[in-house]
Amino acid sequence: MDAEGDQVSMTVIDYETAAYDSDCESSVSDSGRLFREFARNGMVKLEESAEGGGGGGEYGAIMKSFLVDMRFLGEEIDVVAVHKNMYSSVAGQAKLEAFRVFSRAVAARRGGDANVKYGWYGGSPDEIRDVVTYGFVGSGKFEKGVSHGVGIHLSPVNSPFDSALKAKEDENGVRHMLLCRVILGNTEIIGPGSEQSHPSSTQFDSGIDNPIAPTQYIIWTSYMNSHIFPNYIISFRAPCLIGLRRTWRSAKTPNSLSMSFPVFLKVLSRFVHPSKVGLILNYYNEFRENKIVRSQLIRRLRNIVGDKLLSSVIKLCRNERV
Repeated sequence: MDAEGDQVSMTVIDYETAAYDSDCESSVSDSGRLFREFARNGMVKLEESAEGGGGGGEYGAIMKSFLVDMRFLGEEIDVVAVHKNMYSSVAGQAKLEAFRVFSRAVAARRGGDANVKYGWYGGSPDEIRDVVTYGFVGSGKFEKGVSHGVGIHLSPVNSPFDSALKAKEDENGVRHMLLCRVILGNTEIIGPGSEQSHPSSTQFDSGIDNPIAPTQYIIWTSYMNSHIFPNYIISFRAPCLIGLRRTWRSAKTPNSLSMSFPVFLKVLSRFVHPSKVGLILNYYNEFRENKIVRSQLIRRLRNIVGDKLLSSVIKLCRNERV
């Protein structure tokens, strides 16, 4: 990924030596059980008003990276909180130092560059809590014929949408995603449906799905707690994602609903007002709930967008890599 695409790694101020705020737990005591557990594990809530009115510093950089790929959902996205890992406990300091050691080791093997990026990881509330508390457990989510290898799959910093789809709502309708530093080292291409679970040779350290514009970083299970370091948690509400939580697949035919609807919406949002995107999303959710049939959905799409633009967007979708 280019330097601009990994913007947060340059703009987020790395306060690795900052002191832990002993009052952090009380500051989130009204934000729910999960937020209290985040606090007990050394996560401190970042305030929007801090560091330049909310538009700059860490909070602003994280929000910018999160929303750049989510803005097509318009007002459906509500960021509830951003927490930062302060590595305050003995275990937290040990995990941070281990990450540094492995970064130096990979850099030594790869000509001085460990290729460290930021990546998003979405999961259930319990999974996010367990990762913060204990680390990653198991081999991640694998879907036969679809997943790019067996391991932990993260999304690049400016492409959080895939991970957002994997984030599950808690009892309050809030989803949680980790923003992690990831040691990629030398990468190799892992195709969809691959059951590869380790580097194909000693020349590689991790996997990607696309060498030009990757949408997935694949960290092998043997490296998952040494090459991934959770830095932040973003908590948000997105009711519209309920109907979009599905396996991403590339388009098959121009008029087929089997193409990735999230990709269709993302491309369409470049050309139409967010209110129209929201309306189409509502119709799609009705289709998913069997309230309307396929022909009705297509007819409504044509009425809202128009045949000419709809055809152009479908063609663009066929070229999108997801």
